[in-house]
Amino acid sequence: MKSLRHAATIGAIALAGAAALGAAIGGALVLRIARQVITPAPRKNDTDVLAVDTGAQTIELARTPDTELPGRYGLYVEGTPGYVKLGAVLHADALSVRRKLLTQIEPGAEVGRRAGFSGYYYLAPGELHLPYESVLIGTPAGPCPAWLFPAESKTWVIQVHGRGATRSECLRAVPVLHAAGLPVLIASYRNDGEGPRTRPGSYGLGATEWRDIDTAIAYALRHGAERILLMGWSMGGAIALQTLVTSDHGGAVVGMILDSPVVDWRTVLRFQAKAMKLPDPLPQLAMDALEQPWSARLSGADEAIAFDALDMVARSAELDVPILLMHSDDDGFVPSDASHALALARPDLVTMPPFTGARHTKLWNYDQNRWTDAITDWLGEHGFAD
Repeated sequence: MKSLRHAATIGAIALAGAAALGAAIGGALVLRIARQVITPAPRKNDTDVLAVDTGAQTIELARTPDTELPGRYGLYVEGTPGYVKLGAVLHADALSVRRKLLTQIEPGAEVGRRAGFSGYYYLAPGELHLPYESVLIGTPAGPCPAWLFPAESKTWVIQVHGRGATRSECLRAVPVLHAAGLPVLIASYRNDGEGPRTRPGSYGLGATEWRDIDTAIAYALRHGAERILLMGWSMGGAIALQTLVTSDHGGAVVGMILDSPVVDWRTVLRFQAKAMKLPDPLPQLAMDALEQPWSARLSGADEAIAFDALDMVARSAELDVPILLMHSDDDGFVPSDASHALALARPDLVTMPPFTGARHTKLWNYDQNRWTDAITDWLGEHGFAD
Protein backbone atom coordinates (compact mmCIF):
# COMPACT_ATOMS: atom_id res chain seq x y z
CA MET A 1 0.00 0.00 0.00
CA LYS A 2 2.80 2.37 0.83
CA SER A 3 4.34 1.86 -2.61
CA LEU A 4 0.92 2.43 -4.24
CA ARG A 5 0.43 5.65 -2.28
CA HIS A 6 3.94 6.71 -3.22
CA ALA A 7 3.25 5.98 -6.89
CA ALA A 8 -0.03 7.91 -6.74
CA THR A 9 1.73 10.87 -5.18
CA ILE A 10 4.41 10.81 -7.84
CA GLY A 11 1.72 10.57 -10.53
CA ALA A 12 -0.20 13.53 -9.10
CA ILE A 13 2.96 15.59 -8.95
CA ALA A 14 3.77 14.63 -12.55
CA LEU A 15 0.27 15.54 -13.71
CA ALA A 16 0.41 18.86 -11.89
CA GLY A 17 3.83 19.52 -13.39
CA ALA A 18 2.56 18.68 -16.87
CA ALA A 19 -0.44 20.95 -16.38
CA ALA A 20 1.78 23.77 -15.19
CA LEU A 21 4.15 23.20 -18.10
CA GLY A 22 1.20 23.21 -20.52
CA ALA A 23 -0.15 26.40 -19.00
CA ALA A 24 3.29 28.00 -19.25
CA ILE A 25 3.64 26.98 -22.88
CA GLY A 26 0.11 28.19 -23.62
CA GLY A 27 0.78 31.48 -21.87
CA ALA A 28 4.00 31.96 -23.81
CA LEU A 29 2.15 31.28 -27.07
CA VAL A 30 -0.54 33.82 -26.20
CA LEU A 31 2.09 36.46 -25.39
CA ARG A 32 3.90 35.65 -28.62
CA ILE A 33 0.71 36.19 -30.65
CA ALA A 34 0.01 39.41 -28.76
CA ARG A 35 3.54 40.61 -29.48
CA GLN A 36 3.09 39.93 -33.21
CA VAL A 37 -0.05 42.07 -33.24
CA ILE A 38 1.75 45.17 -31.95
CA THR A 39 5.25 44.71 -33.38
CA PRO A 40 6.04 46.71 -36.52
CA ALA A 41 6.91 44.16 -39.18
CA PRO A 42 9.40 44.72 -41.99
CA ARG A 43 8.16 44.68 -45.55
CA LYS A 44 7.78 41.11 -46.81
CA ASN A 45 8.96 39.69 -50.08
CA ASP A 46 5.76 37.93 -51.03
CA THR A 47 6.18 37.55 -54.79
CA ASP A 48 8.43 35.53 -57.10
CA VAL A 49 9.94 37.16 -60.18
CA LEU A 50 9.95 34.49 -62.89
CA ALA A 51 11.39 36.47 -65.80
CA VAL A 52 12.24 39.98 -67.03
CA ASP A 53 12.20 40.91 -70.71
CA THR A 54 14.20 44.14 -71.03
CA GLY A 55 13.49 44.31 -74.75
CA ALA A 56 9.72 44.29 -74.36
CA GLN A 57 9.95 45.90 -70.90
CA THR A 58 7.75 43.28 -69.27
CA ILE A 59 8.04 41.28 -66.08
CA GLU A 60 6.63 37.86 -65.28
CA LEU A 61 5.52 37.18 -61.72
CA ALA A 62 4.13 34.18 -59.91
CA ARG A 63 0.36 34.46 -59.87
CA THR A 64 -1.17 35.55 -56.56
CA PRO A 65 -4.38 37.38 -55.60
CA ASP A 66 -2.32 40.60 -55.71
CA THR A 67 -0.18 40.14 -58.81
CA GLU A 68 -3.21 39.30 -60.97
CA LEU A 69 -5.01 42.57 -60.14
CA PRO A 70 -5.61 45.04 -62.98
CA GLY A 71 -4.26 48.55 -62.54
CA ARG A 72 -0.93 50.16 -61.59
CA TYR A 73 1.25 49.00 -58.70
CA GLY A 74 4.78 49.01 -57.33
CA LEU A 75 7.23 46.16 -56.86
CA TYR A 76 10.20 46.10 -54.49
CA VAL A 77 12.85 43.96 -56.15
CA GLU A 78 16.17 42.64 -54.99
CA GLY A 79 19.00 43.91 -57.17
CA THR A 80 19.78 46.95 -59.30
CA PRO A 81 16.38 48.67 -59.72
CA GLY A 82 15.27 48.39 -56.10
CA TYR A 83 11.72 49.48 -56.92
CA VAL A 84 9.78 49.43 -60.19
CA LYS A 85 6.30 50.47 -61.26
CA LEU A 86 3.98 47.95 -62.87
CA GLY A 87 1.29 48.54 -65.46
CA ALA A 88 -1.35 46.43 -67.14
CA VAL A 89 -1.62 42.66 -67.06
CA LEU A 90 -0.64 41.46 -70.54
CA HIS A 91 -1.07 37.72 -70.04
CA ALA A 92 -1.99 35.38 -67.23
CA ASP A 93 -2.23 31.64 -66.78
CA ALA A 94 -2.74 29.42 -63.75
CA LEU A 95 0.80 29.95 -62.46
CA SER A 96 2.09 33.27 -63.77
CA VAL A 97 1.21 36.85 -64.70
CA ARG A 98 3.05 38.99 -67.23
CA ARG A 99 2.78 42.74 -66.69
CA LYS A 100 4.02 45.85 -68.47
CA LEU A 101 6.93 47.60 -66.78
CA LEU A 102 6.40 51.33 -66.28
CA THR A 103 9.93 51.71 -64.89
CA GLN A 104 12.70 51.03 -67.38
CA ILE A 105 14.94 48.08 -66.51
CA GLU A 106 18.16 48.24 -68.46
CA PRO A 107 19.71 45.17 -70.14
CA GLY A 108 22.11 43.46 -67.76
CA ALA A 109 20.41 44.77 -64.64
CA GLU A 110 20.33 42.27 -61.81
CA VAL A 111 16.85 41.41 -60.56
CA GLY A 112 16.52 38.87 -57.77
CA ARG A 113 13.85 36.20 -57.61
CA ARG A 114 12.08 37.47 -54.50
CA ALA A 115 10.07 40.70 -54.57
CA GLY A 116 7.44 42.61 -52.61
CA PHE A 117 4.21 43.66 -54.32
CA SER A 118 3.04 47.11 -53.27
CA GLY A 119 0.11 49.44 -53.68
CA TYR A 120 2.23 52.53 -52.98
CA TYR A 121 3.09 53.24 -56.64
CA TYR A 122 4.72 56.57 -55.69
CA LEU A 123 7.64 56.34 -53.29
CA ALA A 124 8.75 59.96 -52.97
CA PRO A 125 6.83 63.27 -53.01
CA GLY A 126 8.93 64.62 -55.88
CA GLU A 127 7.32 62.06 -58.20
CA LEU A 128 4.06 64.03 -58.04
CA HIS A 129 5.63 67.17 -59.54
CA LEU A 130 3.79 69.37 -57.04
CA PRO A 131 5.30 71.92 -54.65
CA TYR A 132 6.01 70.42 -51.22
CA GLU A 133 8.23 70.86 -48.21
CA SER A 134 9.54 68.55 -45.52
CA VAL A 135 8.62 69.65 -42.01
CA LEU A 136 9.08 68.34 -38.47
CA ILE A 137 6.17 68.16 -36.06
CA GLY A 138 7.00 68.05 -32.36
CA THR A 139 4.93 65.31 -30.68
CA PRO A 140 4.85 63.83 -27.16
CA ALA A 141 7.05 61.01 -28.48
CA GLY A 142 9.52 63.29 -30.28
CA PRO A 143 9.86 65.01 -33.67
CA CYS A 144 7.83 63.39 -36.46
CA PRO A 145 8.79 64.12 -40.09
CA ALA A 146 5.97 65.13 -42.41
CA TRP A 147 5.43 66.27 -45.99
CA LEU A 148 3.40 69.41 -46.60
CA PHE A 149 1.84 70.11 -49.99
CA PRO A 150 0.68 73.74 -49.67
CA ALA A 151 -2.44 75.29 -51.22
CA GLU A 152 -4.61 78.34 -50.55
CA SER A 153 -7.57 76.76 -48.74
CA LYS A 154 -8.06 77.10 -44.99
CA THR A 155 -9.27 73.48 -44.98
CA TRP A 156 -6.28 71.16 -44.60
CA VAL A 157 -6.14 67.42 -45.09
CA ILE A 158 -3.97 65.43 -42.67
CA GLN A 159 -3.20 61.94 -43.96
CA VAL A 160 -2.31 58.99 -41.72
CA HIS A 161 -0.71 55.85 -43.13
CA GLY A 162 -1.32 52.30 -41.97
CA ARG A 163 0.37 49.47 -40.10
CA GLY A 164 3.70 48.36 -41.54
CA ALA A 165 3.53 51.22 -44.04
CA THR A 166 5.20 54.60 -44.44
CA ARG A 167 4.11 58.05 -45.55
CA SER A 168 4.59 56.96 -49.17
CA GLU A 169 1.32 55.04 -48.87
CA CYS A 170 -0.54 58.36 -48.79
CA LEU A 171 0.98 59.97 -51.89
CA ARG A 172 -1.67 58.49 -54.20
CA ALA A 173 -4.31 60.77 -52.66
CA VAL A 174 -2.39 64.03 -52.99
CA PRO A 175 -3.28 64.84 -56.65
CA VAL A 176 -7.05 64.65 -56.15
CA LEU A 177 -6.88 66.62 -52.90
CA HIS A 178 -4.53 69.22 -54.38
CA ALA A 179 -6.82 69.56 -57.41
CA ALA A 180 -9.60 70.46 -54.95
CA GLY A 181 -7.42 73.30 -53.64
CA LEU A 182 -6.63 71.65 -50.29
CA PRO A 183 -3.26 71.71 -48.50
CA VAL A 184 -2.16 68.19 -47.61
CA LEU A 185 -0.03 67.26 -44.61
CA ILE A 186 1.23 63.66 -44.61
CA ALA A 187 2.26 62.80 -41.08
CA SER A 188 4.42 60.10 -39.55
CA TYR A 189 3.94 58.82 -36.02
CA ARG A 190 5.74 56.95 -33.27
CA ASN A 191 7.28 53.55 -34.09
CA ASP A 192 6.43 53.67 -37.81
CA GLY A 193 10.07 53.56 -38.89
CA GLU A 194 10.21 57.28 -39.68
CA GLY A 195 8.84 58.87 -36.53
CA PRO A 196 10.45 58.58 -33.09
CA ARG A 197 10.79 55.19 -31.43
CA THR A 198 9.43 54.68 -27.95
CA ARG A 199 11.29 52.31 -25.64
CA PRO A 200 9.18 49.22 -26.46
CA GLY A 201 8.94 50.31 -30.11
CA SER A 202 5.45 48.84 -30.48
CA TYR A 203 2.17 49.92 -32.05
CA GLY A 204 -0.75 51.01 -29.92
CA LEU A 205 -3.20 50.18 -32.75
CA GLY A 206 -4.42 53.77 -32.62
CA ALA A 207 -4.63 54.02 -28.83
CA THR A 208 -1.31 55.90 -28.57
CA GLU A 209 -0.57 57.12 -32.10
CA TRP A 210 -3.54 59.53 -32.09
CA ARG A 211 -1.50 61.82 -29.82
CA ASP A 212 0.99 62.40 -32.63
CA ILE A 213 -1.81 63.18 -35.10
CA ASP A 214 -3.29 65.53 -32.50
CA THR A 215 -0.07 67.54 -32.61
CA ALA A 216 -0.21 67.47 -36.43
CA ILE A 217 -3.63 69.12 -36.16
CA ALA A 218 -2.16 71.72 -33.81
CA TYR A 219 0.65 72.34 -36.32
CA ALA A 220 -1.87 72.86 -39.13
CA LEU A 221 -3.94 75.26 -37.00
CA ARG A 222 -0.83 77.29 -36.16
CA HIS A 223 0.06 77.53 -39.85
CA GLY A 224 -3.21 78.86 -41.22
CA ALA A 225 -5.66 75.97 -41.15
CA GLU A 226 -9.14 76.66 -39.83
CA ARG A 227 -10.76 73.32 -40.65
CA ILE A 228 -9.25 69.82 -40.77
CA LEU A 229 -10.10 66.75 -42.81
CA LEU A 230 -8.50 63.55 -41.57
CA MET A 231 -7.69 60.80 -44.04
CA GLY A 232 -6.64 57.38 -42.74
CA TRP A 233 -5.45 54.28 -44.54
CA SER A 234 -5.92 50.86 -42.84
CA MET A 235 -4.64 51.26 -39.25
CA GLY A 236 -4.38 54.96 -40.08
CA GLY A 237 -8.17 54.88 -40.14
CA ALA A 238 -8.20 53.60 -36.56
CA ILE A 239 -5.74 56.34 -35.60
CA ALA A 240 -7.82 59.02 -37.33
CA LEU A 241 -11.02 57.83 -35.64
CA GLN A 242 -9.34 57.84 -32.23
CA THR A 243 -8.05 61.36 -32.92
CA LEU A 244 -11.56 62.54 -33.74
CA VAL A 245 -13.16 61.21 -30.55
CA THR A 246 -10.25 61.84 -28.16
CA SER A 247 -8.29 64.91 -29.27
CA ASP A 248 -8.74 68.32 -27.65
CA HIS A 249 -8.51 69.63 -31.22
CA GLY A 250 -11.25 67.29 -32.43
CA GLY A 251 -13.61 70.22 -32.83
CA ALA A 252 -11.46 71.48 -35.70
CA VAL A 253 -12.06 68.23 -37.62
CA VAL A 254 -14.96 68.70 -40.03
CA GLY A 255 -14.78 65.49 -42.04
CA MET A 256 -12.96 62.25 -42.61
CA ILE A 257 -11.91 60.03 -45.53
CA LEU A 258 -11.16 56.39 -44.74
CA ASP A 259 -9.51 53.93 -47.14
CA SER A 260 -9.68 50.23 -46.14
CA PRO A 261 -9.89 51.28 -42.49
CA VAL A 262 -9.67 49.34 -39.27
CA VAL A 263 -12.96 50.27 -37.61
CA ASP A 264 -12.92 47.49 -34.99
CA TRP A 265 -9.72 45.62 -34.17
CA ARG A 266 -11.47 42.55 -32.78
CA THR A 267 -13.07 41.90 -36.17
CA VAL A 268 -9.72 42.29 -37.93
CA LEU A 269 -7.68 40.16 -35.55
CA ARG A 270 -10.20 37.31 -35.56
CA PHE A 271 -10.26 37.37 -39.35
CA GLN A 272 -6.47 37.28 -39.56
CA ALA A 273 -6.23 34.55 -36.92
CA LYS A 274 -8.64 32.41 -38.91
CA ALA A 275 -6.58 32.99 -42.05
CA MET A 276 -3.50 31.84 -40.13
CA LYS A 277 -5.43 28.80 -38.82
CA LEU A 278 -4.98 29.84 -35.18
CA PRO A 279 -7.54 27.94 -33.11
CA ASP A 280 -9.93 29.53 -30.65
CA PRO A 281 -9.52 30.84 -28.01
CA LEU A 282 -5.99 32.03 -28.86
CA PRO A 283 -7.02 35.27 -30.64
CA GLN A 284 -9.25 36.33 -27.75
CA LEU A 285 -6.60 35.38 -25.19
CA ALA A 286 -4.03 37.48 -27.06
CA MET A 287 -6.37 40.47 -27.02
CA ASP A 288 -7.08 39.87 -23.33
CA ALA A 289 -3.32 39.89 -22.70
CA LEU A 290 -2.96 43.25 -24.43
CA GLU A 291 -5.77 44.71 -22.31
CA GLN A 292 -4.10 43.96 -18.96
CA PRO A 293 -1.23 46.25 -17.92
CA TRP A 294 1.11 43.50 -16.67
CA SER A 295 0.62 41.14 -19.62
CA ALA A 296 0.62 44.03 -22.10
CA ARG A 297 4.08 44.96 -20.83
CA LEU A 298 5.21 41.34 -21.18
CA SER A 299 3.94 41.44 -24.77
CA GLY A 300 6.04 44.52 -25.47
CA ALA A 301 3.27 47.14 -25.50
CA ASP A 302 3.83 50.73 -24.38
CA GLU A 303 0.63 50.50 -22.37
CA ALA A 304 -2.51 48.38 -22.11
CA ILE A 305 -4.78 48.57 -25.15
CA ALA A 306 -8.53 48.98 -24.53
CA PHE A 307 -10.19 47.21 -27.46
CA ASP A 308 -13.60 48.55 -26.44
CA ALA A 309 -12.30 52.07 -26.98
CA LEU A 310 -11.08 51.08 -30.46
CA ASP A 311 -14.47 49.66 -31.50
CA MET A 312 -15.92 52.55 -33.46
CA VAL A 313 -19.07 50.64 -34.38
CA ALA A 314 -19.94 50.46 -30.69
CA ARG A 315 -18.92 54.13 -30.32
CA SER A 316 -20.63 55.30 -33.49
CA ALA A 317 -22.92 57.66 -31.53
CA GLU A 318 -19.83 59.74 -30.70
CA LEU A 319 -19.10 60.51 -34.35
CA ASP A 320 -20.27 63.93 -35.51
CA VAL A 321 -18.63 64.65 -38.89
CA PRO A 322 -19.32 63.37 -42.42
CA ILE A 323 -17.22 60.34 -43.39
CA LEU A 324 -16.34 58.98 -46.81
CA LEU A 325 -15.59 55.30 -46.26
CA MET A 326 -14.06 53.31 -49.15
CA HIS A 327 -13.48 49.61 -48.55
CA SER A 328 -13.35 46.73 -50.99
CA ASP A 329 -15.41 43.69 -50.10
CA ASP A 330 -12.47 41.65 -51.45
CA ASP A 331 -9.95 43.32 -49.14
CA GLY A 332 -8.36 40.06 -47.99
CA PHE A 333 -6.62 41.56 -44.96
CA VAL A 334 -8.94 43.96 -43.15
CA PRO A 335 -12.46 42.65 -43.73
CA SER A 336 -15.10 45.19 -44.68
CA ASP A 337 -17.65 43.87 -42.15
CA ALA A 338 -17.03 46.55 -39.52
CA SER A 339 -17.01 49.27 -42.19
CA HIS A 340 -20.44 48.15 -43.37
CA ALA A 341 -21.61 47.99 -39.76
CA LEU A 342 -20.47 51.58 -39.19
CA ALA A 343 -22.22 52.75 -42.36
CA LEU A 344 -25.39 50.99 -41.19
CA ALA A 345 -25.14 52.50 -37.70
CA ARG A 346 -24.58 56.06 -38.97
CA PRO A 347 -26.16 56.44 -42.41
CA ASP A 348 -26.59 60.15 -41.61
CA LEU A 349 -22.81 60.61 -41.61
CA VAL A 350 -21.21 57.77 -43.56
CA THR A 351 -21.05 57.67 -47.35
CA MET A 352 -19.85 54.23 -48.45
CA PRO A 353 -19.72 53.68 -52.21
CA PRO A 354 -19.48 49.98 -53.08
CA PHE A 355 -16.07 48.65 -54.11
CA THR A 356 -15.27 45.08 -55.09
CA GLY A 357 -12.30 43.38 -56.70
CA ALA A 358 -9.61 45.53 -55.10
CA ARG A 359 -7.52 44.23 -52.25
CA HIS A 360 -6.26 45.95 -49.12
CA THR A 361 -5.50 49.69 -49.63
CA LYS A 362 -5.35 49.11 -53.40
CA LEU A 363 -8.62 50.77 -54.46
CA TRP A 364 -6.74 53.63 -56.16
CA ASN A 365 -4.56 51.16 -58.02
CA TYR A 366 -7.45 48.97 -59.08
CA ASP A 367 -9.82 51.71 -60.26
CA GLN A 368 -8.19 55.12 -60.01
CA ASN A 369 -11.00 56.95 -61.81
CA ARG A 370 -13.75 55.62 -59.59
CA TRP A 371 -11.74 56.18 -56.43
CA THR A 372 -10.86 59.73 -57.47
CA ASP A 373 -14.45 60.53 -58.45
CA ALA A 374 -15.72 59.27 -55.08
CA ILE A 375 -13.43 61.71 -53.26
CA THR A 376 -14.11 64.62 -55.61
CA ASP A 377 -17.88 64.17 -55.38
CA TRP A 378 -17.82 63.87 -51.59
CA LEU A 379 -15.63 66.97 -51.17
CA GLY A 380 -17.98 68.96 -53.40
CA GLU A 381 -21.12 67.67 -51.72
CA HIS A 382 -19.95 68.85 -48.31
CA GLY A 383 -18.44 72.13 -49.45
CA PHE A 384 -14.84 71.18 -48.63
CA ALA A 385 -13.33 71.84 -52.07
CA ASP A 386 -12.24 75.35 -53.01
